[in-house]
Amino acid sequence: MAREDLVLWFEEVSLKDVPRVGGKNASLGEMVRHLGPGGVRVPPGFAVTADAYRLFLREAGLEGKLERLLGELDTETMANLASVGRRIRRALRSAPLPAGLEEAVRRAYGRLEERFGEDCDVAVRSSATAEDLPDASFAGQQETYLNIRGVEELLEACRNCFASLFTNRAISYRQDKGFDHSAVALSVGVQKMVRSDKGCAGVMFTLDTESGFEGVVLINAAWGLGENVVAGAVNPDEYTVFKPTLAEGFRPLLRATLGSKEKKVVYTEGGAKATTREVAVPAEERRRFCLVEEEALQLARLACVIEDHYRRPMDIEWGKDGESGELYILQARPETVQSLRRGQVLETYRLQGEGQVLATGKSVGNRIGAGKAMVIKDAHAIGRFEPGRVLVTDMTDPDWEPVMKKAAAIVTNRGGRTCHAAIVSRELGLPCVIGTGDGTAVLKEGQDVTVSCAGGETGLVYEGILPFDVEQTDLGTLERPRTKIMMNLGDPEQAFGLSRIPNDGIGLARLEFIINTAIQAHPLALLHPDRIADRGERRRIERLTEGYPDGAAFFVDKLAQGVATLAAAFYPNDVIVRMSDFKTNEYAGLLGGAAFEPQESNPMIGFRGASRYYDERYREGFLLECRAMRRVREEMGLSNVKLMIPFCRTVEEGRKVLDVMAEAGLERGKDGLEVFVMCEIPSNVVLAEGFAEIFDGFSIGSNDLTQLILGLDRDSEIVAHLYDERNAAVKTMIADVIARVKRAGRKIGICGQAPSDYPEFAEFLVECGIDSLSLNPDTVLATTVRILEVEKKQNARKAR
Repeated sequence: MAREDLVLWFEEVSLKDVPRVGGKNASLGEMVRHLGPGGVRVPPGFAVTADAYRLFLREAGLEGKLERLLGELDTETMANLASVGRRIRRALRSAPLPAGLEEAVRRAYGRLEERFGEDCDVAVRSSATAEDLPDASFAGQQETYLNIRGVEELLEACRNCFASLFTNRAISYRQDKGFDHSAVALSVGVQKMVRSDKGCAGVMFTLDTESGFEGVVLINAAWGLGENVVAGAVNPDEYTVFKPTLAEGFRPLLRATLGSKEKKVVYTEGGAKATTREVAVPAEERRRFCLVEEEALQLARLACVIEDHYRRPMDIEWGKDGESGELYILQARPETVQSLRRGQVLETYRLQGEGQVLATGKSVGNRIGAGKAMVIKDAHAIGRFEPGRVLVTDMTDPDWEPVMKKAAAIVTNRGGRTCHAAIVSRELGLPCVIGTGDGTAVLKEGQDVTVSCAGGETGLVYEGILPFDVEQTDLGTLERPRTKIMMNLGDPEQAFGLSRIPNDGIGLARLEFIINTAIQAHPLALLHPDRIADRGERRRIERLTEGYPDGAAFFVDKLAQGVATLAAAFYPNDVIVRMSDFKTNEYAGLLGGAAFEPQESNPMIGFRGASRYYDERYREGFLLECRAMRRVREEMGLSNVKLMIPFCRTVEEGRKVLDVMAEAGLERGKDGLEVFVMCEIPSNVVLAEGFAEIFDGFSIGSNDLTQLILGLDRDSEIVAHLYDERNAAVKTMIADVIARVKRAGRKIGICGQAPSDYPEFAEFLVECGIDSLSLNPDTVLATTVRILEVEKKQNARKAR
């Protein structure tokens, strides 16, 4: 066999060479050869080929021995699997490398030493010929060795990589996927290390890993070498970048979430046997993001270049060199979970009961599972796991896979959305709550629990076995009605998943949810913390705004991120954002809010909506809201955001609000900005033509409109029985305003509760010629079907 068949440099291979160098090395070669001009920087290196592995087996006389041992295999029995795997690995590690192979490796490593110095540090990675395939990732099945120095260490690492083709997890995974063990060979990648031990590293996906939404790049990052992120040993920083407007030159960092990053992997110096070690991260570093905004955006650009080349969603490992500051791509493989799911079937899980929440973390997937908790803190004890239990552990690695596939659900203390537990759970279709922090402490052995990932990005573990149902909808057969069907939505965590439901955008995006959950503090308290008498509240505000130059920057950043996530999920459809509409008692309930709000006996019809925006008692807060909306539209490029003014009592008041917005840089008509008004006060109906002169459209708020037409407080239990949007007076005014607004040449929709609650009310609105219905997400599909029927009847009448 010729020497050149044993070692190939990355620039000599491409994707067509998977049989020769395995999926990982073939992908590295593909990027080195084709993506360098696009800015994709890959550390140099070479592949010890699959031919070299086969030569090793043949010259060591191992082929027959492996065949005999694999004949004894029973992967359903953990003890048998462990015994067979251990004996195969021992045989491979004890066999000598062929002289020709050893010489080829020495020569290739010598070339790296000429370039980077004697005993230069390299990563030695396994690259199986059945790995990183479009329908099977084999991620983490074989071993990787970091900071290998000197040719003797390298040769030993190569032999260990060959042996790792038969780790217990790799044997089990191949068996489950139907791969013939003897047909799979292993190549070894030898690559110059990136000094991310002095910087940071992580993983990124070119889609949202939970919903499958393909419009974003999801980046996880932690200090030090990237193994902790992959393994789920730390809770990493997380960044979400929107691809469509990134490609247009905007800066759409939708979200940046700080992880705890408790520890990091760094080099071991001084000739110690272990080449890397784990150390604690100083508190100051833990409080800092690993990447600045421009670095996150640059990584996302690189991810898009790679995805465009491969023409499919990708799973990418990256590292930042702490000495040079440069970003490198270390691996790229096809994403093999979301991209293979049937895109036309929507599966919706819903809890039917309530229980005490025992633990919370990040949700993986959107499913629900239940069973008795089984707390296993150490991999040595996984043999006692019983099928159908909820696996509760600190973290998982590939050794856990044989038992993970038997679990009803998984809960871990540590890990991010790209960690091992998350990747395998998605592939297995299991609900998994990661990064709970204390799951192994609060969940007890044998305790009945329900694990729910059906509520967005936050996963919940409930006490008890709660009932739930699953609804499947074939989206491929659903027609689109003439009337636009939009959604009412305020929770950014649910946006990517809900965007899969056929829709025409968001008709009501509420700022209140984002302010309550992500910001928590009154905007004026953030601007003027010195006016807050309560020291405890001041300290809480200081903790909230840590890492920001001031409270204003915190408010604008968090509000912009929340709105941008909603807008990106439904892009390019309209997302109509209603500016804040808290009542004074609700504003007072925010952190620090009591110092800035008046006392009102009836806040429902008091200082709320438009009247606050130009009043000096809140004007500063409204200007912060405007700054956030400018960032979303102008910096992030999400021009599908339209703005809506609530509770605007008079036309003159509307003009005052528009003047304040223009002063803040949000001028109606500039850069396509449309401004809508809520139609929720009788004066909006009576003066519809006047409002139509200054606003681009109307959205009927049937909740407030009903109470003001009927003269009742919808919060009062005493008169609640009289509250009904279907009352003739309400319907008469709604029909009237639809007709008048349409004559004025403006758009009109509805975002109130009525069409979500009453199908017949939705039919009435369509008969009146309304342009759009904005509904609660769980009623969109059923109402769409109903509206299609109504429109067909209308068409039939017109045809007569």
